[in-house]
Amino acid sequence: MRHRQIAQIGVAGVVLFAVASVAVGQWSGRGFGRSRFPPRFKPAGHLDQGFTFCRLMYTSDHRDPSGRGWSTDYPFADINFMIRFSEITSTHVDLDGEGDPNHWVVPISDDALFSCPFVMTSDVGTMSLTTAEVEQLRAYFLKGGFLWVDDFWGTRAWEQWSREIGRVLPESDYPILDLPIDHELFRTMFNILEVPQIANIRFWRSTGGQSTSERGYDSAVPHFRVITDDRERILVAMTHNTDIQDAWEREAEDPNFFKRFAPDGYALGVNVLLHAMTH
Repeated sequence: MRHRQIAQIGVAGVVLFAVASVAVGQWSGRGFGRSRFPPRFKPAGHLDQGFTFCRLMYTSDHRDPSGRGWSTDYPFADINFMIRFSEITSTHVDLDGEGDPNHWVVPISDDALFSCPFVMTSDVGTMSLTTAEVEQLRAYFLKGGFLWVDDFWGTRAWEQWSREIGRVLPESDYPILDLPIDHELFRTMFNILEVPQIANIRFWRSTGGQSTSERGYDSAVPHFRVITDDRERILVAMTHNTDIQDAWEREAEDPNFFKRFAPDGYALGVNVLLHAMTH
């Protein structure tokens, strides 16, 4: 517990110092698989000058009541994480002409995917892949790519996601494994002793801050699962029954939510990215 408290204090100190610099608003809009903000596609010929957050765009075949397909958590999780990552570590991030971090939305079919060594997306319990997308994603992983999927809850979402990713990386050759908590990823920078369960802020408020399991008993246990290659390099990281990105996206909205979830959310995010980029 002492190591966890030290990690939380370290992350919270950095983030609190700069939290006022990011204004997170409320947005309107309808429809799954569409962003409430225009997606920022990578300009042709642009060369990233440092780390850039890439969000994978995919097609949903239904809408989850609490999700928005690929655009769930976009864009403020992406922006806030890049800012905090540059503050917590010595990593340089790619900035635009106004000094803001660049972040890209990358459709699976776009060859820009191969310029993103780290890709993240949400709500993958609604994902539906075409045959061409299956082949493109498989090529991406075999060329060294890394995908982190987050914010999908319960048995139904898990079954759909595992079926779709199984078309890309057949389970007979690429089994899905629970990552043990003593794995080096959980000690890359911060010592993490358990997988945090982070609820989206609306659900958490609706329970008076008393519950983090968005599907009740069906999502009571958060999981950190992975798919690796034959050299044990992680190709896909999966945080199921938790919404790590809401700790980034919503950091400025509620002081109590921030104190409860942001330190754990950023600590895990930093560890995952550092491990992915160094292995």
